[in-house]
Amino acid sequence: MKNDKKMSSIRELYRIGRGPSSSHTMGPERACLQMKKKYPEADGYRVTLYGSLAMTGAGHGTDRVIRETLSPMTGDVVFDRKTPTERHPNMMDFTLFKNGKELSTERIWSIGGVAIFPDCEERGEGVYPLSTFRDIARKCTEKNVRLWQYAEAIEGDELFPYLEKVWETMKASIERGLSVRGILPGGLGTERRAQIIYQKKHIDESPQTRENRLVSSYAFAVGEENAAGGVIVTAPTCGSSGVLPAVLRYMQESRGFSDEEILRALAAAGVIGNLIKTNASISGAECGCQAEIGSACSMAAAALAELFGMGFDQIDYAAEVAMEHHLGLTCDPIGGLVQIPCIERNAVAAMRAINALSLANFLADSHKISFDLVVKTMYNTGTDLPLGYRETSSGGLAKYYPIEKN
Repeated sequence: MKNDKKMSSIRELYRIGRGPSSSHTMGPERACLQMKKKYPEADGYRVTLYGSLAMTGAGHGTDRVIRETLSPMTGDVVFDRKTPTERHPNMMDFTLFKNGKELSTERIWSIGGVAIFPDCEERGEGVYPLSTFRDIARKCTEKNVRLWQYAEAIEGDELFPYLEKVWETMKASIERGLSVRGILPGGLGTERRAQIIYQKKHIDESPQTRENRLVSSYAFAVGEENAAGGVIVTAPTCGSSGVLPAVLRYMQESRGFSDEEILRALAAAGVIGNLIKTNASISGAECGCQAEIGSACSMAAAALAELFGMGFDQIDYAAEVAMEHHLGLTCDPIGGLVQIPCIERNAVAAMRAINALSLANFLADSHKISFDLVVKTMYNTGTDLPLGYRETSSGGLAKYYPIEKN
């Protein structure tokens, strides 16, 4: 596994903010705010972006966010696409000035899900003493508690009020996405399709087709809101933010689950996402899209298993099979934008999470691969992927899709 550090709060995983990218916009924004706080006297800057930030930062709006956040300071954002990165592909250097004189240069990495390293503020200690699903499931079984109860016991009274805000934001992002038509910004001419999918009913629509249509429309709605810079929840990232809300809204509507039950499912999903974040990665720049969409699918599958009151073997299997069948998924966004194939992948992963739930209901007692093992496999697979397939837009679809130059 990546390391054996303690897991941080679920509140660090579910972050509310504007898209289109947790690592390319929200992370750099956080870094800018902390640098401004650390050097309030600064009046100028030079921010140099490397690796994936340099390769796809323009498409993600990284330079725009940096300029807006560091204002009223003036300065330059430099895209260095040649210098090798250290530690993580999303590397950036901040140089701040006062009256033309350099105050400081500091290196920061945006490591996914809004997290940055090193943090300019004091870094909080991990709050979860256990960092494998096996150990957590064993502890829950000993205490006769559910996964959400374990999270509540660790995190205290602040957890569920925060998850309530998360759920309200998720629902609002679906509603906004379903209410809007038009073309997404960025120059690809990508049409918003959530409303079309939602409204285009088949004449003799079967229950299965209706489920696919509604779940997909909800996932598209959030994905399109994210691509347009709307407010979403990282689950675990901006680019994969549509998967979990889509399946939870559909299940609440079709099965009548209460908001309280949904919040418990969000807590269970948060534990799964945190395990991936701690032991592997949720960064497309580090491990490809399997780390974003694959992780979101695992979280959604675990959330569904919690909703339906499944046992720990079934939760393990649902989360595992959801990730297993995303292994090797490349991150090759066309034009560096979180649009093609990113939005569509949210819908595909949401339906796959529902399928994982069904398989867990039938096959959990005979599965051979554990969730912990597939997380380790995902990380090793991701680091083995060629750089062109890790959010650099230099390989795959991003390389071969023709973009007209103005």
